[in-house]
Amino acid sequence: MFFYADLHIHSKYSRATSKSCNLEELATWAQKKGLSVISTGDFTHPAWFAEIKEKLVPAGNGVFRLRPEIEKQILKPGIPVYFVLSVEISTIYKKWDRTRKVHHVVFVPDLEAAQNFREKLGAIGNINSDGRPILGLDSRNLLETALEAGEGSFIIPAHIWTPHFSMFGAFSGFDTVEACFGDMTPYIHAVETGLSSDPPMNWRLSALDRFTLISNSDAHSPQKLGREANLFHTPFSYSAMAAALESPDSEGFAGTIEFFPEEGKYHFDGHRNCQLCLKPSETMATDGRCLICGKKLTIGVLHRVEDLADREEGFRPTHARPFESIVPLAEVIAASTGVSAAGKNTQALYEQMLHALGPEFSILREVPVEDIAHTAGPC
Repeated sequence: MFFYADLHIHSKYSRATSKSCNLEELATWAQKKGLSVISTGDFTHPAWFAEIKEKLVPAGNGVFRLRPEIEKQILKPGIPVYFVLSVEISTIYKKWDRTRKVHHVVFVPDLEAAQNFREKLGAIGNINSDGRPILGLDSRNLLETALEAGEGSFIIPAHIWTPHFSMFGAFSGFDTVEACFGDMTPYIHAVETGLSSDPPMNWRLSALDRFTLISNSDAHSPQKLGREANLFHTPFSYSAMAAALESPDSEGFAGTIEFFPEEGKYHFDGHRNCQLCLKPSETMATDGRCLICGKKLTIGVLHRVEDLADREEGFRPTHARPFESIVPLAEVIAASTGVSAAGKNTQALYEQMLHALGPEFSILREVPVEDIAHTAGPC
């Protein structure tokens, strides 16, 4: 069975997220997108954890569904949406005389492990103020804490290239996975490439060959679900999905759906306040300073990949999983009709297309163009 999964999202309790990031809206939009599995996000937050326990029920095999009476009201019958328990943790700590800021996505198999992890983190720092808690904990120790929460728990380093908050980030990250996780590195099996990079960029690092490259939306609103996603060929099972991520050679992991990395916020170098955007070669010519105000530039993902890469552009490992870059359907409609992607006309046509043709991923990847033209016009 092939299905789409988005495994890194947020609730309404995370900073800078939509108030509509509740379980009902997330499930509704997951179905619209064609996602069969999404993560809960933010399970360490007490109010969100209470909502998870109130509205979700175990569906067996470590996945959850909305309670039947809720599901019946909001979802199309026969197309369930499953949840897995996850949370993004931000760690800020000193290591080797530098401040490190690294984000991680933690997965646990059941509510008991989630509660154990919450208690362990609650003894270390504040998990009540933000759905993505900030802790002064070494990444290596966070991984150890997650593994101790319950058998089957694991961590995936989040958006590994983001300049300010990631494992390889230019400002506060490391140059190797081992530098970040030390003796616990063998327990890291997958990494999240982030919106500003794609698999070919990551293939340039031989050090990443042993890891499964996954992609997720990191959605802060339900409508952003699925802008990146993963394709699994497993049963709807937490353990089966976890096993599929343990090796890049696994047949259970079938590839990724990607944002075009140039659309990512941090792909190029630049200075946001001055609206300056530069390629790495152009940054080198400026001595890393903004051409307009002279302040230090943000070193983007492409530049950082160039710094760490030991292969030429275009290299493809033998075990590389397939991927496909897409543009979200609302943006395709907007570009075709010359109106805003968030406008009422776009949203009306979007809903009309879903009703007639099926979920967004099907429209973007499978539905014949002539069927789309019949429903939505030739553009």
